[in-house]
Amino acid sequence: MKRRLAILLGSLAIVLMGCTAMEGAMTHDEPLVNTYWKLTQVGDATPEAVDNRREAHFVLHTEENRIAGSTGCNHLAGNYRLDNDALHFGPLITTRMACLQGGETEQAFLAALEATATWQIEGQTLTLRDASGAAVAHFEAVHLN
Repeated sequence: MKRRLAILLGSLAIVLMGCTAMEGAMTHDEPLVNTYWKLTQVGDATPEAVDNRREAHFVLHTEENRIAGSTGCNHLAGNYRLDNDALHFGPLITTRMACLQGGETEQAFLAALEATATWQIEGQTLTLRDASGAAVAHFEAVHLN
């Protein structure tokens, strides 16, 4: 009887380990390019949603290494250079609308892009890092329908 119980518990442990391994295998990292990346944190600040404005985000397009998006106030466009985990933006341009709200997010977002040296994706979270390895901005992948 004890032997059967030991075999049953051993089998249960193997099944549970297999399920845990499968769960990890089912999650995947989002691709860096051609993904809508919504800004969730820049520096120590969380961006605030502003009525009638697009959320701060960007998409890296593979054709001509273009970046397009929004700073939360103005439209953003330009180029990027990608070499393995190294990532650099620029030159970048924005429209010049006056922003009564969201101006701080815009300046911090543009400064973070300018400071970016490397990138890392874990699941649906993108982290941009400066040359010292410090996180300058965090993004979440958004799937558009």
